[in-house]
Amino acid sequence: MKVTVVGIGRLGAPYAASLAEIGHDVLGIESDPRTLAELRAARAPFDEPGLGETIAKHAATGKMRFTDSYDDAVTFADVHFVCVPTPQQDGALAADLSYIEAAVTGLARRARRDCLIVAKSSVPVGTAHRLGEQATAAARPGVTVSVAYSPDFLRESTSMQDAARPSRIIVGIPEQRPQDETLLRTVWGPWTEAGVRLIVTNLQTAELAKSAANGFLATKISYINFISALCEQTGADIHDLSLSMGLDSRIGPAMLDAGLGFGGSCIPKDIRALYERATELHVPDAAFLKDIDAINIRRRRRVVALTREAAGGALTGKRIAVWGAAFKPGTDDLRDSPALAVALDLHTAGADVVVHDPKALPAVRQEAPHLQTADSFDKALDGAHALLHLTGWEHYRHADPTALVDRMATPAVIDARGTLDRAAWSRAGWTFTALGTRPTSPAPN
Repeated sequence: MKVTVVGIGRLGAPYAASLAEIGHDVLGIESDPRTLAELRAARAPFDEPGLGETIAKHAATGKMRFTDSYDDAVTFADVHFVCVPTPQQDGALAADLSYIEAAVTGLARRARRDCLIVAKSSVPVGTAHRLGEQATAAARPGVTVSVAYSPDFLRESTSMQDAARPSRIIVGIPEQRPQDETLLRTVWGPWTEAGVRLIVTNLQTAELAKSAANGFLATKISYINFISALCEQTGADIHDLSLSMGLDSRIGPAMLDAGLGFGGSCIPKDIRALYERATELHVPDAAFLKDIDAINIRRRRRVVALTREAAGGALTGKRIAVWGAAFKPGTDDLRDSPALAVALDLHTAGADVVVHDPKALPAVRQEAPHLQTADSFDKALDGAHALLHLTGWEHYRHADPTALVDRMATPAVIDARGTLDRAAWSRAGWTFTALGTRPTSPAPN
């Protein structure tokens, strides 16, 4: 089949590549000139494992092509997946829906034959119905433009794997449009035939499927970080406690790694938009969602406070080495990154901050040029009064603390991701602090 994907960003690029991978002819629509130039050169516009190779493969055969024209889109296909950003509004908690509204009405206005628009961007419940009304109002006389909603469940750094084998496909279909389900079953047939579960429901349920999942994950992360703070006050060990909890089959071990908390482009904005929408609808007890967000933000402030203690009580003029800037390992994405937020807070407090990250340094230099950067993780430590481990990249975990200790002015490490070997670092002469545990002094020689 021929399909289009509108918005070839962190969601749209891997989704478009996955549709080509299962056999469809895909036209990507991207408005940003720099991103479009990269795509037309058969290159990934950002760092994501496997994405560049997949784009290059299908661009070479003609199964993936890219344009900035909505007219080209409606001429090319009758099924359009919309994957544009829905960021948090400036100065508010609600989602900014201007991009998705513009995409839907832009397609509807130009369509010369009946078509189906499938919104995939995260939206507050009730949005898809309104988008359908806008599409109908924008469409030419005699042309029917239907809007369905199917949330994405891709995770950055593993999005190509997630796209190749979706955990589930959820789609909301307007009640009067059963033919849309038939059409989408054809589009997604290679996945469903391979055993992927397809759940067909109404628009509201599909919209909540993503925000409810992200809200639950945020709750789990913030809960374990609340327990982590309790451990710091009582002497309990958060790592052993998390292991114990994870062995309960009703809870499971996923998302029980206490530390700096969640970030990225989805969970933070989704939980805030969920709170805002629930408040608009006068749903009782929505305030607990704000508490979840607040617990997460307090972990960042706790790391700043621990750094101040490690630096002797003041940050002004102190050199602080930071390992990690991306919001998670495996990506160069800085959006709502806890690591970058801590680095910026330390800089604001007067510290001389030096950041290393395996992938995100170009983005750091662009978005936070006032921070210093180091091209190697060991050079970042030269003359530092504290080392902060803020993004859980694998090679940080395997760094040799003995080889690094003499680079520091003060060998103190704060492990905000809980993956460094406390005993090894202590034996090497470091003062070791991890969230959810009591600090450990250097082991005696």
